[in-house]
Amino acid sequence: MTRKQSVESAVTEAGRQLDARVRTANVPVYRASTVLFDSLEEAAATGARSMAGERHATTYGTVGTPTTFALTDALAEIEGGGHACRAALMPSGLLAITVPLLACLKPGDHMLMSDSVYGPARVFAQGMLSELGVRTTFYPPNASPEAVAALIEPGTRVLYLESPGSYTFEVQDVPALCALARERGLVSIIDNAWASPIFARPFDWGVDISVLPLTKYWGGHSDLLMGAAVVREPLWPAIFRVMRQLGVCVGGDDAYLVLRGLRTVGVRMRQHEANALALARWLQAQPEVARVLHPALPDHPQHALWQRDFTGSSGLFAFELDRARFGGDDDERLPPGRRQAALAALCDGRRYFGIGYSWGGYESLIMPAKISSLRSVEPWRGGPLVRVHAGLEAPEDLVADLADGFAAMRRVLQG
Repeated sequence: MTRKQSVESAVTEAGRQLDARVRTANVPVYRASTVLFDSLEEAAATGARSMAGERHATTYGTVGTPTTFALTDALAEIEGGGHACRAALMPSGLLAITVPLLACLKPGDHMLMSDSVYGPARVFAQGMLSELGVRTTFYPPNASPEAVAALIEPGTRVLYLESPGSYTFEVQDVPALCALARERGLVSIIDNAWASPIFARPFDWGVDISVLPLTKYWGGHSDLLMGAAVVREPLWPAIFRVMRQLGVCVGGDDAYLVLRGLRTVGVRMRQHEANALALARWLQAQPEVARVLHPALPDHPQHALWQRDFTGSSGLFAFELDRARFGGDDDERLPPGRRQAALAALCDGRRYFGIGYSWGGYESLIMPAKISSLRSVEPWRGGPLVRVHAGLEAPEDLVADLADGFAAMRRVLQG
């Protein structure tokens, strides 16, 4: 009887079985544009296999190299989790979103998209997709399957999910929504940035396509840009066609860095999780904090869904500052200049928390979140929102660093 392998063990060996003649612990870097053949017959045969989307059939560096094939194999095995999947590499996480949308939608089609999605995904839907004749309806991220079903039109082709949602961390009932999509003939796509690759199994939930920002936890060291779309086999030809026609490809060096990063992602994710929870619990006790938006906290509105579907939590969460003290964007309870100075005092000059727009690397980050333009169905009405990424530093140092920031913020508020 074959014992089912844990994901923590899978990440240490997936994609390493390339060439039995030379066995190295890490897959080597292949840098290539031109691929050479022994004969015209071999070149033609390989070209036909490549155009058909056959795995590992390459005629040029844009199609792939042994290094990039090792990574796609690993992603299909780890993210696919026992399902028949293929993986496609993209130069950025955003392309991992846009390529599947271009593959699954055509002029005249309609898409349903969660109102809490990653901002650039919204911009693409309202920009280029709209210009191509694709309409998008945004739905509340906590909407029931029945409410989402009421928004489906004859031309609806895609249901786009993100769980937890960007900035506000709503957890969707993804299995139920994917069951609805299958019943109504829609392709379900999920942005699996937050928990992947250790703490979520989207294909077990019924998802058709999982988009991954490999820039983040998969790479883990803030030194590369890459994304991937992991898709069920029947959808592969459409994805592959768009990639070939657009010339989407990645180089061997960055693919190697992702392969190296995923070997340690299990232990890194556990530390990100522990550090984030330590910070979240500390923040709950601060009088200036109205609430902490972290799905693993028992008071989160969808905590039960998170417990059911996820096996852990990542380093990313947010907290809302008390509106009674700070006001909001639509009132003058605290003069805007004072409010901005207070936020700057909280974030600027921290020893361990950098100020940056990405996350998922080894370092901690802090950044006020401006989401007024990133919601249309349910605009943000709370106090100032601050997003935190807990890195791999010692949790006591992170708490002390935030405590210094809160002390500086209080001095401004009292000033």
